[in-house]
Amino acid sequence: MSAEGLRAEAVDAAEPSVKRRLRLWRHRDFRLVWTGQTLSELGTGISQLAYPLLVLAMTGSPLYAGLVSAARALPYVLFGLVAGALVDRWDRKRTMILCDSLRALNMAAVPVAAALGVLTVGQVIAAAFIGGSLYVFFSAAEEACLPNIVAEQELTSAVAAQETSASAAGVVAPPIGGALLEVSRGLPFLVDAVSYAVSVVCLLAVRAPFREQQPGQPADSSTETGTPNPAASERPRLRAEVTTGLRWLWNHPALRLIAIVASSLQLAISGIGLVAIVAARHGGASSAQIGALFSAIGVGGVLGALLAPRAQAWLGLGRMLLSVLWLQAGLWLAMVFATSLPAIGAVLMAFTITMPLFGVAALGYRLAVVPDELRGRVGTAFSMLVWAASPIGATVAGVLLARLSPGHAAAVFAAWVVLLSSLVTARGSLRRLTPA
Repeated sequence: MSAEGLRAEAVDAAEPSVKRRLRLWRHRDFRLVWTGQTLSELGTGISQLAYPLLVLAMTGSPLYAGLVSAARALPYVLFGLVAGALVDRWDRKRTMILCDSLRALNMAAVPVAAALGVLTVGQVIAAAFIGGSLYVFFSAAEEACLPNIVAEQELTSAVAAQETSASAAGVVAPPIGGALLEVSRGLPFLVDAVSYAVSVVCLLAVRAPFREQQPGQPADSSTETGTPNPAASERPRLRAEVTTGLRWLWNHPALRLIAIVASSLQLAISGIGLVAIVAARHGGASSAQIGALFSAIGVGGVLGALLAPRAQAWLGLGRMLLSVLWLQAGLWLAMVFATSLPAIGAVLMAFTITMPLFGVAALGYRLAVVPDELRGRVGTAFSMLVWAASPIGATVAGVLLARLSPGHAAAVFAAWVVLLSSLVTARGSLRRLTPA
């Protein structure tokens, strides 16, 4: 940990947490950034469920529903590696405002087309891809700007506040999206567009700079503003920076193994949402009921994040990662026989509890072993490998559900995770892994 981080922890330990939180919420610029981020998360959550439900209503085809889910995930594969490097070169505030402005227009086009009777599946898939692309850049800029918005000793509380609001949005957004879709096909997307527009207003009102001021350079300036960055001529080419991160990740045996396992597991995880939706539809569930069902994702994510440190302390790093693999194999087998809405909801919540167990442990290990100057590039390389599996998994789920029952599709994913767990167990490297 850096000296700055140790000093921040010392301040946090010395000052009552309630007082720090109260002081944080008196911070006008943080309130504005937090409000904009929360509304963006809420809008994204509302449309995330509405996309596959809308396509199912338009076509009745799980294959097309899988394609729209894949279109939302594909931008992580295409742009994930370069987004972090680019937003560090660009004006971060301007990037966030532009992204949410374009997301508002992109979402508004869906209800307009629906009202005119010209909405097509192709437009819905295109809107999903555009929205996912803009989210990649918005989230990269939003994460990078926070340390420049709040004081160093308030950073931990600020991160906790944003994580809490994101989890809360994951709980309330799905039922809102499902209920709005019951009223009108375009309504969830209209509400999403409004949320992005309000986020833009909040960001425009922020006064604080979104990046550290460089010597001889105005705060938060970039080459876009017409002010040259003195360090720009010394910066390596973008391709070289990306390649360095990829090479470091591949040359670290333990982190490479975790990335491969996480990517393989993500392939199956990306199919669970669509399998659950189609299984619930077969059971006669309405869009509003499915939205309420997907609230389990947000609740499960919060529980999993709270349990992760204790589980790792009890099992150890390697055994916990291996346990998650076998737990998910068992949950896929349970999904084979889950036909009622409560049973599907229970399995879905259990899935989302296990995901943070793996994710928190993997992130903690990565941050511990990667040098500070490489954390951004190695982090995006790691994430790219994981997210590359998402569109594949979503498409595979759509193809399977177009030909098989939800139970049989779940059995195929269960076989994949059992095979993965067996291979990793036989190898032994993951089980012997210890914290750095």
